[in-house]
Amino acid sequence: MTRQQLTLDTLTAFVAGGAVAIRGKAVLEPAGGPGDKVFPPTHSVDDRKPQPGARYAFERRILPGGEVAECVLLDSVQSQANRMEEALQALWAERRIALPVITVDFGAIAPEVGCVTSLTAPHRVADALLRDSLHGETLFRASALGKSFVDASIRNAGPLFRACPTALVFGLWDSTGPKGGRGAKFARALVSEIVGVGAVRGVKTSSRIDPAAIMRDAATIYVARERDADGNLTWTTDVMAAEVLDPTKPPRSDADADRVRKWGSKDKAGKPASIVHGNIPPSIDDVAGGVTIDHAEQTLVLSLAALRRLSFGGGDAAVRTVLAALALLAALAAEDRGHDLRSRCLLVPSADGRGTLQLEAVVKDGSVVPLALTLQEAVDLYVAAVAALPPELSFVRWGSGEVLAPGVALAELTPSPKLQHLVIESRKLAAAGADAEGD
Repeated sequence: MTRQQLTLDTLTAFVAGGAVAIRGKAVLEPAGGPGDKVFPPTHSVDDRKPQPGARYAFERRILPGGEVAECVLLDSVQSQANRMEEALQALWAERRIALPVITVDFGAIAPEVGCVTSLTAPHRVADALLRDSLHGETLFRASALGKSFVDASIRNAGPLFRACPTALVFGLWDSTGPKGGRGAKFARALVSEIVGVGAVRGVKTSSRIDPAAIMRDAATIYVARERDADGNLTWTTDVMAAEVLDPTKPPRSDADADRVRKWGSKDKAGKPASIVHGNIPPSIDDVAGGVTIDHAEQTLVLSLAALRRLSFGGGDAAVRTVLAALALLAALAAEDRGHDLRSRCLLVPSADGRGTLQLEAVVKDGSVVPLALTLQEAVDLYVAAVAALPPELSFVRWGSGEVLAPGVALAELTPSPKLQHLVIESRKLAAAGADAEGD
């Protein structure tokens, strides 16, 4: 099959009305080969239902040819969007592309969090972490930059394009901003998901043998009054050394165990298992025990019709082309990073030639145009599309007017004092709670 090279002129023509969508499909298989087990994501289920707990998302789907197969969701649209944004951030950090990115540095108070950006924050540029950070001395959404896209809409998308173009690709609801639930909404233009086809449920076994042979009733474990040298919780088996529940009613002897705090919660409270000692009897999990699949399929659709609904107050064709190029770049960049979806869910391209995204444009009469585009070509395509933007919509650093260079942020924010306090106290609580509950 001959594939047409996707050039800037070709993409511009497709976006202008020559095509309805650009789509792609890839056939994948478990890294261990056919028949190897993979683990889908688990989803919580209402505890009031007959079978509460986590579940996989199974459904029956009609395959090409009319066959109906049992399928399971391996990576959702939301998860795929996050992976694509992470891939874009990697390209940006490597200084391969220029892109408006807003950063918030948490490194000083939460080193493991580091820098959160409008590409990694759950709600993109409308995320509460950005909202509660400072641009200079002003809260972000009260700053000129934060106010610039408050009134963004499909008829006035230019301000959002300049602040966070990925929001127009992956969707946005500005529900945390000044307008609350009436804030701007933009539907996703790019969707992708990965499903396992021909899925059969499996089981998972677990057990642990304690080398020290600690028995479950060997002692009762309490939270100690004294902390360690770093201020962390420690445990004790001595009632008199344990943390008191009510300071006015301290224990007078070992018989007053009900006056002190046990370590852990629920069925593990006070048991050696709450501090990860003792045996775990062999068990079988037939609810979240993984699945075997015939194969997996990634399906991707970029709606050019959705992009055509966006207006920018001039230069519409050029901006829509940038968004289309950005979407394709995100898809190919994520694919290049591989499909390591989670523990025991690594997928690899099938060996039949269909393992990489086979892109094609769907024109108005339903016919398709097979397309050729590599990752480097997608980078070059995006760079060329950005260079063709009109001056009033080009990417410039906020406040300076300088054209954004690859890897340079649109703006850097800092956590506000109240956000810093919230993060610090949450970390303390999480550390104490995790230790106390044995999580």
